[in-house]
Amino acid sequence: MSRYKRKKMCLVSSSGGHYEQLRMLKPLAKNHDIFWVTEDADYEVQADYYIKQIRPGKLNKVLILFLNFFISLKIWRKEKPDYVITTGTLAAFPMIIFAKLLRKKVIYIETFARIYDGTRAGKLMYKVADLFIIQWETLKEVYPNAVYGGSIY
Repeated sequence: MSRYKRKKMCLVSSSGGHYEQLRMLKPLAKNHDIFWVTEDADYEVQADYYIKQIRPGKLNKVLILFLNFFISLKIWRKEKPDYVITTGTLAAFPMIIFAKLLRKKVIYIETFARIYDGTRAGKLMYKVADLFIIQWETLKEVYPNAVYGGSIY
């Protein structure tokens, strides 16, 4: 029996480009138990769990976010992750809240698409993430305490 305990990791983000970046972390499954959470999009996306998609400009955004809290709580109670890793947006918000309330670690990876300025999600997550990773050294000006991890690709 190994003395090394495999950690359980929740990898969560919105669908699309944020999720595609997160999928680059698939090799984590070699040493850790991971599960995937993303939005139920209009196109095929492979994940273990799906939450409701929150589209910009939708009037029912608050209602969908509220519903996602309940869906995320159900996922959390079943999986009990040690870490939440995200590349962001509002879809990840409920899981991040649960992680912080239960004193679990949150890792945020700022999107590869931002080279000189941070995202709104990144600026919020910079304050709450236990580990904040940037993919461009130029973002050190925006996030001075971030860890430069290089490209996720």
